[in-house]
Amino acid sequence: MKTTGIILVIIGAIMMVYTGFNYVTKEKVVDIGPIEINKEENNPVSWSPIIGGIILLGGIVLVATDSKK
Repeated sequence: MKTTGIILVIIGAIMMVYTGFNYVTKEKVVDIGPIEINKEENNPVSWSPIIGGIILLGGIVLVATDSKK
């Protein structure tokens, strides 16, 4: 459980600092012989830093309860 807690602490800290990311998808719009037109679309993925804080606290609780044993 201690390893899981440490992983949750790291993930929670990262989620508090970085509140999201973008990924780009390419879509073929027109394909006429040798002519090809593509469209790039940004797709944002975001979350609240509060979620990162909750995960961070959950990891701290796991580490603290495991060290009492």
